[in-house]
Amino acid sequence: MVGISLKVPEVLAAKVAAVARRRGVSTSALIREAIERSLNRDGADEPRSALDSARDLAGAFDGPEDLATNATYMEEFGE
Repeated sequence: MVGISLKVPEVLAAKVAAVARRRGVSTSALIREAIERSLNRDGADEPRSALDSARDLAGAFDGPEDLATNATYMEEFGE
C-alpha cells in the first residue's frame, strides 16, 4: 500500500475515530472504505456516455421540444 497524509479538522478526526472504534476497525480502514465508496458512487470506474456528461444541460436552452416530431428541424443537418 501507498501512504497518504492529509489534514482534517479536529471535529472530523474525532468523528472518524469514534466510528472506527464503534465498528472495531482502524481509522485507516474506515477512511479507505469511505474513499472507495465515494469513488464508486461517483462512477469513477464506470465509463460515462455523452448523455451522462451533459445531462445537467438538458432543457437549459430554448429550442424545439422534440426534434423527432418534425423532419424540417433536421433539414440541412450536417451540411
